Amino acid sequence: MSLTGLLLERIAQQGPLSLADYMAECLLHPEYGYYTTRDPLGVAGDFTTAPEISQMFGELIGLALAQAWMDQGRPAPFTLVELGPGRGTLMADALRATRAVPGFHEAARLWLVEASPVLRATQAQALAGHDPQWCDTVSDLPAGPLFGVANEFFDALPVRQFQRAGAVWRERLVGARDGALCWGLGAEALQPALAHRLEDTREGDLVELCPAAGLILSELASRIAADGGAALIVDYGDWRSLGDTVQALRNHAPADPLADPGQADLTAHVDFEVLAMTARAAGCAHSRLSTQGVFLERLGIAQRAQALARHADEAALDRLITAHRRLTHPEEMGNLFKVLGLYPSDATPPPGLEP
Repeated sequence: MSLTGLLLERIAQQGPLSLADYMAECLLHPEYGYYTTRDPLGVAGDFTTAPEISQMFGELIGLALAQAWMDQGRPAPFTLVELGPGRGTLMADALRATRAVPGFHEAARLWLVEASPVLRATQAQALAGHDPQWCDTVSDLPAGPLFGVANEFFDALPVRQFQRAGAVWRERLVGARDGALCWGLGAEALQPALAHRLEDTREGDLVELCPAAGLILSELASRIAADGGAALIVDYGDWRSLGDTVQALRNHAPADPLADPGQADLTAHVDFEVLAMTARAAGCAHSRLSTQGVFLERLGIAQRAQALARHADEAALDRLITAHRRLTHPEEMGNLFKVLGLYPSDATPPPGLEP
């Protein structure tokens, strides 16, 4: 039996699926899920993230968190956490860059929020010697000050899609026709969570909601507001989402989201306005939204690149120049990816995100 077969059976018995339910099955099904069965990163995988492009990314993230920790009085102990740590590359680079920060490693208790058994094993190797602990959700993290990062985490959370029909909405669903998965629309219904979107949308416009993002962000923000800390959220998206942003990626190329479920990465652009509103509702302050390129330049990526270049041969120098451009240039990841910082209302924003 394939995941396609299981989904067709479920649709036949229970009716069409919401896109969120479909994405959850594709990504996290215990036997056929994309994240539960493979390492999706790198040349041999389906996509490459910023930490895999250059060590500079994780180093600067680590130093930014260490500075935020110092700015808040060096609390000890504290939870150092990454949501969706991939191969552990970002955190390994962050820990290497911060080993000279007095007291930081001694006070840190490393936790990783990771659902994939395959990636947990890879992370254990990358972070051997740092005594990492794992959990499935933010709510499982220990109490106390929390400093952390979520890089390309929120984009992988399942979304629901709604098409405007007058003053109401029709949900986009995954159904079946002639033995294959297909798109469809549900009945017209009010959507209180989208009431504010009637002012900036027109008939037929598509809007996405990510229920899981709000729950996770609320938990994270509540902890930072109550116990101190800071979080850096780095992802692609914008202040307010509009249109169909769900995409499938397989072998580093776009794919049909309904073709071969479980065999491609499924993501959607992050609506940072919702994250910011959720943080405020939880009593947590948030920074202005910055592009990744500006954020990294403010943290000193150019200076770090110059330092690495002093010891680089010609091939390494070419890779360094390419990596710097890819991470920061407006036509590469520099503008597509955004950064939002969370911090207590009586603290200062994390470095790189100052007003």
